[in-house]
Amino acid sequence: MRFDKVDLAWYGNKSAMEAVDRAGGEIFAQTVAADGSPGYWSLLITHRDSDVESVEDMLSRADELIFGNGDPNSTSGYLVPSYYVFAKNGVDAASAFKRTMNSSHETNALSVANHQVDVATFNTEGMERLEITNPEKAEQLKVIWKSPLIPSDPLVWRTNLPEELKAELREFFYAYGETEAQREILEPLQWARFDESSNDQLLPIRQLELFKERAQVANDDSLSTEKREAQLAELDAQLDALNQRMDELQASADDAPATAMTSQ
Repeated sequence: MRFDKVDLAWYGNKSAMEAVDRAGGEIFAQTVAADGSPGYWSLLITHRDSDVESVEDMLSRADELIFGNGDPNSTSGYLVPSYYVFAKNGVDAASAFKRTMNSSHETNALSVANHQVDVATFNTEGMERLEITNPEKAEQLKVIWKSPLIPSDPLVWRTNLPEELKAELREFFYAYGETEAQREILEPLQWARFDESSNDQLLPIRQLELFKERAQVANDDSLSTEKREAQLAELDAQLDALNQRMDELQASADDAPATAMTSQ
């Protein structure tokens, strides 16, 4: 996409953030799950026979466990658990465990089911697919942690596409799923339709990334006090700007029903 070799892509939120920031990408739509849910959730899983029952169990015994982390560009497999499970507990996943490996969602799940990994990251979308494609393996898994909601995966186009083409793409995607034939195509993907979206979808993901970076800076003993305070102040300013934008969006959403009622 950065070199104009890809016009349109389906990304996870973390990868979409990279595309928007580094490859001239722009979010214009997001997937909607077949059950209508507004997103999905990151998971930590163990084998159903494991005596690890919670995050607290996992962290207290981390030096005895093999951990299957996600790809560093994965939202649910890496970014979300990095913040909510590890950064908030002051734990470095790369060094806390007996061994840490980075793999795809499916590899993590199968590795846990096959007793090759003790704990791993996964997500609810992957679990639903595994229950369909490999129910025997899915039955071997136990969820010990579920994250806050993650926005549904976005569709991203190159910002420099012709406006006429963008209009055609909007028309196509926003209407897709209206016919029975289209719904049959979406069914294996566990999608119902595509909704309109924008780069603002990434705001909570950006918050997570900055929170994680802030925790790393705060715990970096190699920095002088002056440098640490300067970097923390800069990160706090960026977080304040994100929080302000999210407050503005929430205020707009809260005002929408009132406006509609007034017009009636």
